[in-house]
Amino acid sequence: MSRRRMLGTAALAGAGAGLVAAPAIAQTVPNVRWRLTSSFPKQLDTIYGTAQMLAKYVSDATDGGFQIQTFSAGELVPGLQALDAVQNGAIECAHTPLYFYVGKEPAMALGTGIPFGLNARHQHAWWHFGDGEKIINEAMARYGTVSFACGSSGTQMGGFFRKELKSVEDLKGLKFRIGGLGGQVLAKLGVVPQQIAGGDVYPALERGTLDAAEFVGPYDDEKLGLSQVARYYYAPGWWEGGAMLHLVVNQAKWAALPKTYQAILANACEAANNWMLAKYDYVNAPALRRMLGKGTELRIFPASIMEASLRAANELYAELSEKSPDFKKGYDSMVAYRADVLPWWQLNEFNYDSFMVRTRGRI
Repeated sequence: MSRRRMLGTAALAGAGAGLVAAPAIAQTVPNVRWRLTSSFPKQLDTIYGTAQMLAKYVSDATDGGFQIQTFSAGELVPGLQALDAVQNGAIECAHTPLYFYVGKEPAMALGTGIPFGLNARHQHAWWHFGDGEKIINEAMARYGTVSFACGSSGTQMGGFFRKELKSVEDLKGLKFRIGGLGGQVLAKLGVVPQQIAGGDVYPALERGTLDAAEFVGPYDDEKLGLSQVARYYYAPGWWEGGAMLHLVVNQAKWAALPKTYQAILANACEAANNWMLAKYDYVNAPALRRMLGKGTELRIFPASIMEASLRAANELYAELSEKSPDFKKGYDSMVAYRADVLPWWQLNEFNYDSFMVRTRGRI
């Protein structure tokens, strides 16, 4: 055989081996198609966009083998029924705050964050290195689901109010859109809490069905048009010091995924978590400036309201700890971590941030 014929035969053999190998590899990594329902409308391109980024990360990492199609609130199910749809297997997964479902189990609030709880970084640390993930997913398992940290808002704003707040008396009878345990805390002070999905907040505030509404922060609040129907914008949102969102997955669907896809999905959630927080940190400041330029009046909650709310929160947590062993376990764990981390935070991060805020005009 000539050298040229020998090389040509070898090349064909190599090409043939490649042609045979490709289908064999493909068969080990199946095509998976999931649907994801978000609890938020498409117009909120950061909080809804986090689900879209998650789907992109998963698709890119699997060369399109694992596709997740995203749907906004109401396209498949209402925003506040996302967990139910995943639990009953109607859809594979949902992107949602767990505190929407405290009626099922109060401990779910701890997965998102509770009034006077943790900031975004502390919440993330407690979830991964404290008891957060273990405790919350023990509770989620009873509903046939598993959850993954997948997004954070940072500290939220306190919302838009039609009237200025000067004392605790001004809260009595106030119809306030607020999610999670924050509403239960404020109910102890006379507020009438309303849990309404994001897309329904503006019309309710415009019609007077609500006297006040909180959502996330300046970027989303501007998109929802809240500054057009209420004048006073309050800070801080003490009920959401670092609200964490989750990807909630049907347990059977999760178990059926190849281990490779499980690892990719879990890591994509982490990437999406970082994307959401970074995006909000970038877009909130200019959005606030725009609203202030159009007449929004910024206010800080009076100290009397903050102190009364803290007392009411501690009273609520004692009540919930008696009713729910999961809540007590999670709350005790969170409080222990908070007590440990805050002195270090005060020494270093807080002092640095405070100095930079004071001197920002000189740099």
